[in-house]
Amino acid sequence: MFQMFGFGGAACPRCERKNAASDGYCAGCGLTLGAPRNAPVLRENRWIAGPDELAVFFGVRELSGIFVKTLRVPATARAYILQGDKATEVPQGEYEIEGFFTRLNHLLRDQHAEILVTRSGALPVEFSFDDLASCEQLPLSARFTVSLQIGNVPAFARHFMTMPGTIGVAELRELLRAPVRQFALEFVGARAMRDMAANTALRAQLDERLQGALGLLLAQYGLAAVRVDTLELRHDKHDANRERAGSLWLAASERQAGLEHARQLDELYDAEEWQRIRRDEQQVRLRQRRAELTLDEAEQAQARRAREIALYGQVAESESRKQAIERGAGDVLAELEHDLARKGAHRAGEADGWAHVRVLAQLRMRAELALAQQDALQARQLAQQRFSHQLLQQQIRNKIEQALAIEDAGRQRAELARLREAEALAARRARELDDEEHAARRQALVLANTARQREAERALEWQEAVAQGRQRELQRAESLHDEATRQKVEALRRAGDDADALARHERLLRTIEADARHERAVQQVRLDADEQRHAQAIELARFELQRAESFGRLDDAAKLALAPDANAVPLADFLKTRVHATMRADQLAALSGVVAAAHGAPVLPMARRCAHGHAARDGDVFCAACGAALVG
Repeated sequence: MFQMFGFGGAACPRCERKNAASDGYCAGCGLTLGAPRNAPVLRENRWIAGPDELAVFFGVRELSGIFVKTLRVPATARAYILQGDKATEVPQGEYEIEGFFTRLNHLLRDQHAEILVTRSGALPVEFSFDDLASCEQLPLSARFTVSLQIGNVPAFARHFMTMPGTIGVAELRELLRAPVRQFALEFVGARAMRDMAANTALRAQLDERLQGALGLLLAQYGLAAVRVDTLELRHDKHDANRERAGSLWLAASERQAGLEHARQLDELYDAEEWQRIRRDEQQVRLRQRRAELTLDEAEQAQARRAREIALYGQVAESESRKQAIERGAGDVLAELEHDLARKGAHRAGEADGWAHVRVLAQLRMRAELALAQQDALQARQLAQQRFSHQLLQQQIRNKIEQALAIEDAGRQRAELARLREAEALAARRARELDDEEHAARRQALVLANTARQREAERALEWQEAVAQGRQRELQRAESLHDEATRQKVEALRRAGDDADALARHERLLRTIEADARHERAVQQVRLDADEQRHAQAIELARFELQRAESFGRLDDAAKLALAPDANAVPLADFLKTRVHATMRADQLAALSGVVAAAHGAPVLPMARRCAHGHAARDGDVFCAACGAALVG
């Protein structure tokens, strides 16, 4: 189940015998070579961890080889022996070899074993951070103490006991500093300074959050965070010269609680400064939202999303707009109302408008919760990978330190070359983890866009459902109105025949009156139409008469020019005829000659006539009939 750790070529830390064997055990006492030089555990056989140590672990070739002296397990320690796939706890007390194997009779004295010595109580590890920030980006400093102990021995052995050594405060601080800082940043970065100052349970909430998050991270490694204590959480205000102008102690240790740090938050910032801080917060939120598209500032993305979820929850739980503003969700409320106005959402009234805002807040909170859960899952997986990788790097460094103690130069060089190669592979794996984190953030952006699209679809579905509900309400109201009308009619019908006859008579009278009004209106319309038509006919006749009179006063040429196309030819013929009637015979003869010449016809000599039209012979000077003189 467990890897047999250690290598030969080094002096034994218990009997100090020089060993050149390659099996990894001391040829004299059988202890694993490379075990930690812990005198109380290895030489005095008193199994107890040091003051800054969580666990000490080593191996022996034969289990009976641990009894070079009487074995003592103090009350402040817990000891485990691992053989095969089983871990057996050694109870508190003193043991000789025969009594030990009689009490723990399932252990094999001639088989190799690994020994784990830890403390009965938890080991406190202190963390200090000066680069935290609230949601307004006001700087915060914090100090925590995380108490750790081994919760699952087989899991601890699989991840930590790959080689003999110790796990102490320094190693645990190095392993847990990054996740503790991230969890604390997510907690304080999702809250406003005023909210934290007014929250009397802030310390307990922060402790619970850190303990729960660390518990999930460390469970598979066999470690347990049994307690988290927030020793200090404060905000320092600095002037332009970066000199401290004042401090707000949100959570202080008991030693510091007696000091004079009880200044109120409003003493540090006046109203104008709070307005500036609020504007800066809005700009930071906008910048962070834009930075999500470029994979920047991902460290505070989870805290910002948690802050938005909390504000959306305040809006969704509020009964009125005023209550939401009082709860500190005014900025988010204004954003939701602006979004509704931009989308052209119509509201029937103030109550419906507030219901619309609350539903939109619930939809956004649902979308952000889904994204937060996805981000938390990815962050937890990434934290576990980085924790395992950092643990591997620690083990490689410890192996390098132990390899430097090998006295055989050739073996030392070979072992160091192998470890350097493993160190290079670990560095390459660190770069791969960075690439995986980058890809995970990109995938998170895709999921965020999908979630927001689904949020818009849900908002549209809700609006359609509201519209359908209103339509059903209208139909129900109409049905109720029709039913009420029907009931009234039935009541009137049941009131008696007289009431029914009276109602019919009144309806008949109203119908007759309506018909009469309609008939009078129709007749009036007809009279108006006839009167208008007669007036138009009279006006048209008057116009034609005036036109005829004006036309009659024109000369012949003007009449012919102004005559319509249909009357032009008859009018021309008429004028010709009237002109011909006034012409003499000789004029007519001449005209006929002109016409004949124009048409190419031969001109025949015309018989001579007198002025009265009597024919005359050629050569006569006077008409034989009337005696009139002949001309021509």
